[in-house]
Amino acid sequence: MAELATIARPYAEALFKAVGGNAAVAEQLSALGIVAADEQLRQFADNPKVSNAQVVDLVCGAAGFMLDQKLFNLLLVVVENGRLNALPEVAAQFKALVNAQSGSSDALVQSAFALDDAALAEVVGTLEKRFGRKLNARVEVDADLIGGIRVVVGDEVLDTSVKARLEQMKVALTA
Repeated sequence: MAELATIARPYAEALFKAVGGNAAVAEQLSALGIVAADEQLRQFADNPKVSNAQVVDLVCGAAGFMLDQKLFNLLLVVVENGRLNALPEVAAQFKALVNAQSGSSDALVQSAFALDDAALAEVVGTLEKRFGRKLNARVEVDADLIGGIRVVVGDEVLDTSVKARLEQMKVALTA
C-alpha cells in the first residue's frame, strides 16, 4: 500500500536520524511492528473510549521488554497521531535504512530441505558474490520446491529450484 509507505517514511527517517543504525533499536522496532500488526490490538486502539496511554501501555506490555527511550517516544507520537497501523511499515523502512547504511540487504533463502550451518555459509558466500553485497540471510523450508533453492533479495529473485525448471520445461513444451 503506497499510502502506508508514505505515512511511515517520515517516522522511519526521524528515528534513523535519532539513533543511527542501532541494531538493538532495529530489533525492538521490528518486534513492535509485529505487535502492532495484531488485528485485536488495532481494534482496541481504535476504540474511542481507550486513551492513548492505555494503548501505549498495552503495546509495551505485549512487546515484553523495556523500549529504548527514543523508540518509546516514537511509539507515543505514532499512537497520538492514530498511525499505529503504520508501525509495521515504519519497522520495514527503518530496517531498509539500516541495511543501506551498512551496505547489506536482507535475503530470503527458500530451500526444499533444511540447510545446516556449513551449507548455508557456502550458499550465502556464493550469493554475496552474485548480488555484490553482504546478505542477511533468513532460511525457510519449502517442500514444494522439490529440490534446489529460491532466493529473494529485495525485488530480485534467483530461482534454481526443480519446480522452476519443471515450469520452464512445461512452457517450452507447450509453446
